[in-house]
Amino acid sequence: MTLEAILPPERTLFAVPGGSKKRVLEFFSTFIAQNTPSLDSQEVFARLIGRERLGSTGIGNGVAIPHARSPHCSGPVAAFLKLAEPIDFDAIDGEPVDLVFVLLVPEEADDTHLALLSQVATVMNDADTRTRLRRSTTQRDLHDTLIEAIRRQGS
Repeated sequence: MTLEAILPPERTLFAVPGGSKKRVLEFFSTFIAQNTPSLDSQEVFARLIGRERLGSTGIGNGVAIPHARSPHCSGPVAAFLKLAEPIDFDAIDGEPVDLVFVLLVPEEADDTHLALLSQVATVMNDADTRTRLRRSTTQRDLHDTLIEAIRRQGS
């Protein structure tokens, strides 16, 4: 299972209104439930918030990787949000977040979950990739830049 396979262009969102961590997670939960009939927005939101209570998924450098398991997820689901304005995400470095990579996996997907999280972290830890994502000016450009970075990391 690769990130590229679970991140279609329509789940790469550009200039998403931020406001707060809670609003961003609510936005994603509503968005993903509208696009994935088996998922309920309230349940997705509750799981993401529950995970954040264990510790922030803000990994630093303006990046957050909110993730959760869901019994209603038949396979891994990813989305990438470039926020219109950086928000406080309680990141480990204290910096505001503007790049958010969200990952939902089935309840039992231990190895898959860890492998996908590792792939996301590797891609998002690359300073050049982050700069290019921030310079993207369209949804298509954002998705192409992200897929190119995922492919580069995988080779």
